[in-house]
Amino acid sequence: MRRLDRALIAGIIGLVGPLPFAQAQSPPILFHAVRLFDGHRIIPSTDVLVSGGLITRVGPGLAAPGALRIEGAGKTLLPGLIDAHAHVFGAALTDALMFGVTTELDMFTDHTFAAAKRKEQAEGGAAGRADLYSAGTLVTSPKGHGTEYGMVIPTISTPDEAQAFVDARLAEGSDYIKIVYDDGSSYGFTSPTISKEVLGAVIKAAHARKKLAVVHIGSQQDARDALEAGADGLVHTFEDSPPAADIGSLAARRHAFVTPTLTVNASVAGIPVGATLLADSAFARGVSPENIVTLRRTFTRRPGAKTNFDYALASVRAFHAAGVPILAGTDAPNPGTAHGASLHQELELLVKAGLTPTQALHAATAGPAQAYRLADRGRIAAGLRADLLLVEGDPSTDITTTRRIVGVWKAGKRTEREAFLTAQDAARRAGPPAATAGAPSGSEAGAVSTFDDGSTRAAFGGWSVSTDDIAGGKSTATITAVDGGAQGSKGALKIAGTIAPPFAYPWAGAMFSPGPQPMAPADLSAKKEIRFWAKGDGKQYRVMMFAASRGQMPLTQTFVAGPEWTEQVLALASFGGIDGHDLMAVIFSAGPALGGFELYIDQVSFR
Repeated sequence: MRRLDRALIAGIIGLVGPLPFAQAQSPPILFHAVRLFDGHRIIPSTDVLVSGGLITRVGPGLAAPGALRIEGAGKTLLPGLIDAHAHVFGAALTDALMFGVTTELDMFTDHTFAAAKRKEQAEGGAAGRADLYSAGTLVTSPKGHGTEYGMVIPTISTPDEAQAFVDARLAEGSDYIKIVYDDGSSYGFTSPTISKEVLGAVIKAAHARKKLAVVHIGSQQDARDALEAGADGLVHTFEDSPPAADIGSLAARRHAFVTPTLTVNASVAGIPVGATLLADSAFARGVSPENIVTLRRTFTRRPGAKTNFDYALASVRAFHAAGVPILAGTDAPNPGTAHGASLHQELELLVKAGLTPTQALHAATAGPAQAYRLADRGRIAAGLRADLLLVEGDPSTDITTTRRIVGVWKAGKRTEREAFLTAQDAARRAGPPAATAGAPSGSEAGAVSTFDDGSTRAAFGGWSVSTDDIAGGKSTATITAVDGGAQGSKGALKIAGTIAPPFAYPWAGAMFSPGPQPMAPADLSAKKEIRFWAKGDGKQYRVMMFAASRGQMPLTQTFVAGPEWTEQVLALASFGGIDGHDLMAVIFSAGPALGGFELYIDQVSFR
């Protein structure tokens, strides 16, 4: 696959379908004399019989003529793991499955994407990837967290809107309601968030429809407000302050669960825990080049941030001591995380926070299945789905043993994990694109294009059309240098086309690549902002930046192109804190709103 295609498909839309890593049919399987973690406890030695995608019998000395016999000596059989906090797109669900994560609980993605995945699961066509359950569109305020990714999503401002807002999410197919209640202050920035009144009204509205309401929080006070409002669960823990003496008992009285996402808490605090996973070469074989980059990163710690990882660990100890159910979740694919792989690290961090290894295993199996009412999985018992993970060793004494994966089964079908590892080996040998040794020739002044000569010539790099057609979408775009630019200049770039259904993440527009070829990284670290003038049809547009160090995920800011020329000045740091040292592309794009569009840009420069 061309580098351009690979980056855009994996990054923007992430609709790379799962490869056929599972067998079409599986014979009955007998796991013989295996150490068993059944979701609650360890059984030193027993047999497990699987047939027709289900666990049919569990007990010693089972007879199963004709069954495929797998010897369990020295091995442990676990339920398929459940990641209780992820954000799913791209190859995420395939990556997850190959690391033994058979179910992911998504906390915000495009609802049409989630609906398509659930339909595929219902029809039995999801053998090569983890199952997905999703909150769909999250609940947030205008310009609040969740609106910064370039997806046009509904927002909420008043309590009176709560029931209709929740009902709309459920009509889209949300399995539960995820609410953002976080003003960013713990992380050194300011973000709009909903009021306590709206928080309470949304929780009440979800409960009126018998759905769970879980809350993203950023501070201990946020956690307290959410629990007092009746939240069913917190889908982060806090690290802005030591836990108060009553915070655990408050959660226990409210019968809430907590998904701490310690892997991300560490990353936010600037601790590169994700990189430690890569030290295990056998385990790291399954990590893609893009995910290697992401695992090595942490969030950029901002001035004024109140992030102390010891407080996060202490909060988990406080909740756990009070008897609050703790669930394992990663918040992948944030910096320092990767789907599948990072859940094994989350288990290790939960043990560091005070859980026993067996309790940590429960937090990634029966715990989330019970909390999210998934009655058919999370345990190894007769009649349940045969979602299974076989590992070498005993994770009840050494939690890192979960990384010694022997095999993964989903609905009784063994995944072709070795083929997956071989494919990842090849991808790693190709490697992610390397950054250029220096700034591209011609970039010193920062000017890119004025379009005054009637062409799309650039002082460095080049322009091209970029649309979702490379991934099966039907959006279209053209770019043309036209007369009449900003501030009375001679020319401008006209970008016109149509954003078309049914693609989940449609885009179409003009792409500027600063390097010698499309998507080749260029060093623009001497520049702090991108400037351009824009006018158009009054619609909202996106500027999407790609940086090699960000795992080829788009970093997005939006602007409205009205009928008059307006200068747009966007700091590079506003695109997720990038510094420009490995900038791969900038796309000026319409979408995801459907329909025709007409945008003009002029005097594009980096300063």
